[in-house]
Amino acid sequence: MNRFAKTAVALAAGTTLALAAPLAASAHVTISSNQAAAGSYPLIDFKVPTESATATTTKIEVTLPEDTPFGSVSYVPVSGWTAELITSTLSTPITTDDGTVTEAVTKVIWTAQPGSELTSAQYGVFPLSVGPVPDTGSIVLAVDQTYSDGSVVSWSDTGEDAEHPAPVLYVNDAPPADHHGGAAEDDDHASAEVVSAASDDVLARVLGIGGLVLGVIALVIVIAGRRTKVGE
Repeated sequence: MNRFAKTAVALAAGTTLALAAPLAASAHVTISSNQAAAGSYPLIDFKVPTESATATTTKIEVTLPEDTPFGSVSYVPVSGWTAELITSTLSTPITTDDGTVTEAVTKVIWTAQPGSELTSAQYGVFPLSVGPVPDTGSIVLAVDQTYSDGSVVSWSDTGEDAEHPAPVLYVNDAPPADHHGGAAEDDDHASAEVVSAASDDVLARVLGIGGLVLGVIALVIVIAGRRTKVGE
C-alpha cells in the first residue's frame, strides 16, 4: 500500500473513532425518587456515575435549599466514604412541630477514603434522609462532583436540554413528562423506553459510521488505483 493509501486509511480510522465516541451514553447524577409529599420524610438516594475514563470521583457535595430548608437532615453511612453536614444560619427562620428553627443543614459532603474512589466502571449511591418536605413547588438539589484530577462537574443546571441537570424533588409541581415520579411500574416502563431509544440510536449511529467508513475505503481504493495507472 503506497503512502497516500496508508494516510487515507488512517484518516478513515480516525474518523471512525471520532464518530464512535458519542456512542458512550452520558450518564447523569439522579435521585431515586423525584416526588415527595409535603410534610414527609423521604429517604433520597443520590446516584452518581463517574464519566471520566482517566480520573476517579473523590468527593460529592449536595447543596440543600436555604429558602425552603429541611428541618431534619441525616445520612446513611457509605462504606469507604466519610460524610459531613454543614449547618448555616437561616436568613428567615422556619417553624416546625418542634418550634422555631434558625439553623439548618445546607450542604452534605461525602469524601472518599483512599481506595474507595469511584472509577468509570462504578457508580455510587449516597442515601440522605430529609424532612419535613416544605410545602412548595419543587426543590433543586444541586450536586458538585469532584474528580481526582481536580476537575469539578456541577450538576446544577435547570431547564430543558440542560447539559448537567440538577436533581429535582417535585412536591406540588408535576414532574416533566419524561420523568416518572418514582413509582415502580413507571420506573420499569421508563427504563424500557430509555433502553429501546438508546438501542435504536446506537444502531443508527453504527450503521451510519459503517457506511461512512466503507465509503472512505472505496475512495482510497479508487484513488490508489488511478495513481498506479498513472505511474505505469
